[in-house]
Amino acid sequence: MTPTDLQPGLRHRQQITVTEMLTVPAVSTAFTGFTDMPPVFATAFMVAFVEWTCIEALRPHLAPHLRTVGTHVDMSHIGATPVGVEVTAEVELVAIERRHLRFRVECRDAIEVIGRGFHERTIVDGSKFVERLRRKSAKRVPDV
Repeated sequence: MTPTDLQPGLRHRQQITVTEMLTVPAVSTAFTGFTDMPPVFATAFMVAFVEWTCIEALRPHLAPHLRTVGTHVDMSHIGATPVGVEVTAEVELVAIERRHLRFRVECRDAIEVIGRGFHERTIVDGSKFVERLRRKSAKRVPDV
């Protein structure tokens, strides 16, 4: 199922500017323990930014019915980035094993590297994946 033109060495880069919506306190809408934390780029959003960058790197290489899902993240977050500063994510596809893809990733702001590590994704058929979710949802035990 891996596209024939997809090869290790594929690189992609994206930039975003840190806004209040991407800070640690913004995570608090779902997890209230973050409310009184410093307003810096949140690790959760850095990981999401890396995932998005990988998705965009792969988009031109996948048939319309194929998607990728994140399966593993191994990243450090070693530098704090305040609101208003641009962050760049750079990803490089370093390994392909059938449907499994491994990326080397790095995020940096204007001053320093703020995160680096690896991210893995798996190629799936979008409609089959949604059908598996539907079946799983149907098996849920109702709340008592």
